[in-house]
Amino acid sequence: MSFLSENVIPGNHGQVFGTNAKTEEELNRVKNAILSVDGIKDIMIDMEIYPKEITVHTSKLVEIKEIEDRVQKVGFHVIPKGLFLL
Repeated sequence: MSFLSENVIPGNHGQVFGTNAKTEEELNRVKNAILSVDGIKDIMIDMEIYPKEITVHTSKLVEIKEIEDRVQKVGFHVIPKGLFLL
């Protein structure tokens, strides 16, 4: 594991996560769980694809493990997708 694969760094790229949440209600629960993490600035949900994708932007360095743990508390999972291309 590397620094970039274990953290969401602030910036325009954000981090994309796949999730097992399917309905709008479930995705809102996931979104609210992620928003409860300190440093989360913005969340975008792509409802058009399966599995659903959530892009998380931060205002400071946030550990991916912390996001995963918060989402698991509401009964769902998020899995980080590959790193962004430079």
